[in-house]
Amino acid sequence: MKLHYGWVIVAVGALSTCVAMGSAFSLGVFLTPMATDTGWSRTGVSSAMTIVFIAMAAASFLWGWLSDRYGARLVVLLGAIFLGLGLAIASRATSLLEFQLLFGVLIGAAGAAFYVPLSAAAAAWFDKNPSLAVALVSAGMGVAPMVVSPFATWLIGEVGWRTAMLIVGGCAAGLVAPASLLLRKPPLRDLASRPAGATGPVASAPMTAGQAFRTPSFVAIALTHFACCACHSGPIFHMVAYAIGCGIAPMVAASIYGVAGLSGLGGRIAFGLAADRFGVKHVLVLGLIVQAVAAGSYVFVGQTAEFYGLAVIFALAYGGVMPLYAILVRDYFGLHIMGTVFGAVSAAASLGMAFGPVAGGWVFDTYANYNWLYIGSFAVGLGAVAIALTVKPVAKPPEPRAKLQPA
Repeated sequence: MKLHYGWVIVAVGALSTCVAMGSAFSLGVFLTPMATDTGWSRTGVSSAMTIVFIAMAAASFLWGWLSDRYGARLVVLLGAIFLGLGLAIASRATSLLEFQLLFGVLIGAAGAAFYVPLSAAAAAWFDKNPSLAVALVSAGMGVAPMVVSPFATWLIGEVGWRTAMLIVGGCAAGLVAPASLLLRKPPLRDLASRPAGATGPVASAPMTAGQAFRTPSFVAIALTHFACCACHSGPIFHMVAYAIGCGIAPMVAASIYGVAGLSGLGGRIAFGLAADRFGVKHVLVLGLIVQAVAAGSYVFVGQTAEFYGLAVIFALAYGGVMPLYAILVRDYFGLHIMGTVFGAVSAAASLGMAFGPVAGGWVFDTYANYNWLYIGSFAVGLGAVAIALTVKPVAKPPEPRAKLQPA
């Protein structure tokens, strides 16, 4: 039986998002050794991750528009080059400001080149079960903590944080750049129409990106994604540092992050299947509720077993909801503008992600613990639930006036 080429697209997408997001979030395991070696504050080092997400927000719309226009191959190839270059140069930084700008801007610009274009590419290749296809692309981000973070932790112990970061950058570019050459555009079809098997409402006439940006549905989806990411970014980024602060060994703390990645992988697949069966919005709201409660529960944990258990629940929720936003955009606005619109939604999400790392660093530097980070994440998570409940079907745009044909 001939392999549907869409699965190759999904495989490239999973690999690319794994390497890209794993490389960016590996800063969480670099945090403690960097602060110890350089004397830089946790707030200062964490701020580099905040800049990553700001740069990612700025670049998401551009990369999404380029993928709609030129396809995902060029975008992912350029992203791989920026990713490897950014990690290599940042590893040589001699001051905190230099590190913040090099790591933040280059890794952020690179990171935006993967998830949005590859999600749009996967959605375009599958008529049936598109939620599962996009979830599998997103699953790469779930695998990342199990692969990149332990690898980076081992390298730091062997060669120090600077050489470790340089090696991670070389491996990242060396894996993703060749894989990007396997990407192809989907078979020609009417990408503006409702995809067969779609589970959600969609505009009954093709909509332009400008029209989409003016709809209440776009605003609600973007704000939900913003609050969702603001809720989970701090607890994710500071997970390893918090565990170490509770007396857990660094490799065990990194393994907790890895378990979270495994659970997030399962959540992406499970939520993707559930969304195809029960509808995207219902599954999204349920996941956001679980995410908020789990984020707030970190206040009460301190033992290794408790960290493992909560990591499973928390990652199941935040991992599961992430691919659902792409499917909402696909179903509501159509494939022909998915890269552009989802790029804009992801820009809002990246801004939400920017809050967590620096907020967590500031909370720790100010209070010598992370309690207020988790209380704040719980409150923001409930806000995401409230906004998600307001998402409504997209109204049909005005029909173009028919032109008279010459006799």
